[in-house]
Amino acid sequence: MALKRQPEKHANHERWLVSYADFITLLFAVFVVLYAMGQSDKKKVEEIMQAIQQSFGMATTGATAPKVNVIPSQSVTIIPSIKPEVKVSPMGRARSGQKTRAEEKDFRQIKAAVEAYLVKQGAQNKVTLEITRRGLIVSLKEAGFFNSGQANIKPEAYELINTIAEVMTQYNNPLRLEGHTDNIPISSSQFPSNWELATARATNAVKYLLKNFDVEPGKISATGFAEFRPIADNATTEGRAKNRRVDLVMLSGDAEHGEP
Repeated sequence: MALKRQPEKHANHERWLVSYADFITLLFAVFVVLYAMGQSDKKKVEEIMQAIQQSFGMATTGATAPKVNVIPSQSVTIIPSIKPEVKVSPMGRARSGQKTRAEEKDFRQIKAAVEAYLVKQGAQNKVTLEITRRGLIVSLKEAGFFNSGQANIKPEAYELINTIAEVMTQYNNPLRLEGHTDNIPISSSQFPSNWELATARATNAVKYLLKNFDVEPGKISATGFAEFRPIADNATTEGRAKNRRVDLVMLSGDAEHGEP
């Protein structure tokens, strides 16, 4: 008996709709996951930003811009509007016996805090900061702190140097004040050569810190290098301007034992 042939089925031309629907569903799921991840990351970024602002002393109030306070830790009290020639009160500051030694992480915090303050004051061209094996080096450029050929600190520079010194003197690391000049000779009744000028500037800076801040005299020193330790080419005007400076060096533990 012959088998009854089933009628031939017509080709289904709409099967692609099934694959297309699957594709759209998967694509929708991918975008949902990406959206959820984006919202989570945004929250984490906000938390990280708040932590960074708190560590650098930046406080936000509502929709206002962050207010920068040069405070690397909660125990430091800095008043950027310190009046010239007014001795900083020791109240609220760590005394010599209570201070701790700054380590590399502290150098980084101080550097970031001071740089933020410099940006706020528009004084980036007056001070540069660098962390080396010696420790934290704060270079006070001549143009911002001294008149040409003179060794006295400018009165208008007191506020800036007060803010920087207030942060650094919270620790008991030894401080070195190192005077530098360019290679243009100087010859005056007060300064017969660049040696005297460089040393006088460093010495005056030491005197100022000792007078106005809680600095242990045995842990601060002054020296002059004249034009013999340049950081830029003296052949250009810009290079000579960089070389005329006083470096405030906050020595690390290794540098303290390795230098006389």
